[in-house]
Amino acid sequence: MTTVLITGAAGFVGSAVHRQLRGDSAELRLLVHRRPPEEDSGARLVPGDLTRPDTLRGLCEGVDTLVHLACTVDEDDPQACELVNDRGTVALIAEARRAGVRRIVHLSTAAVYGEGPHRGAAENDLVPAPVSAVSRTRLAGEGAVRAARGVVLRPMFVYGPGDRWLIPQLARTLTALPVSVDGGRARLSLVAVEDLASAIAALARADRAPVPGGEVLHVNHPEPVAVRDLAAALTQHLGVPGPQADISYAQARQLLAGRPRELRHLSLFGQDHHYDSSGVWRRTGHTPGGFAARFAAAAPWYRAHLAPLAPPVAAAAGPSESETP
Repeated sequence: MTTVLITGAAGFVGSAVHRQLRGDSAELRLLVHRRPPEEDSGARLVPGDLTRPDTLRGLCEGVDTLVHLACTVDEDDPQACELVNDRGTVALIAEARRAGVRRIVHLSTAAVYGEGPHRGAAENDLVPAPVSAVSRTRLAGEGAVRAARGVVLRPMFVYGPGDRWLIPQLARTLTALPVSVDGGRARLSLVAVEDLASAIAALARADRAPVPGGEVLHVNHPEPVAVRDLAAALTQHLGVPGPQADISYAQARQLLAGRPRELRHLSLFGQDHHYDSSGVWRRTGHTPGGFAARFAAAAPWYRAHLAPLAPPVAAAAGPSESETP
């Protein structure tokens, strides 16, 4: 029987991947740090801490496939990013190589490409240029995975049930500051969490031919979503106020002068950030759902879990890069 080890199985993406794989014939092992998954699948729970390599020794013995989804996304704590995303990944991959793990699937982020605009770039078209501790350390962790002939997945923005960052923060931002930038024309790569999980699960399964070692794959819906359409969906399904005014990108930069984090968020949502993701769907045979249908299906979860939408304007920064996968 194939044995699959999943890290980050209690998280947003990890719990969706866990659900996808638990019906397979494979034996599942889940690395547990702070909390176990909410759903009991009968998987074997193994303790470990990516910040303490000594706790990872022997973790991968008998494992055929490693699905590494765990990371930290706290851009205010560069040290934690270094310990988990970089050094922790390096230590975990070293254990996988020592144990002879045959297949490694690692979740990173398209935020490693840094500032845009990016329009339809394929995996080899851009040189990564990360601009935060989160993306720098996630890129560094990718290096160990690719050296071990694993596959690296780079989604941009992930949404759906379990998302406590992207849509909630965008909703708070638009509530506090209901304006659009350049008419909301910027287009973004999004992927529903269930579609991302399906791609990860397909690449992890033993009955599928492995992706060529060291390859990077974008994992987003083939069609980007315009920011105005994203905002309209929040208005329709979540009652978020629509824009009351429109300003130019240059005006927005002037308004946010001296606020580097907010300027970073502006660059993410005020400029195109979309990537060619055709390769992953061709390899996995999965057809991702469209944004309108997927968001409508997720709306009840968002309505039940959104915090009160009344932050001070100064705190309304929009979804941060660290809040993407």
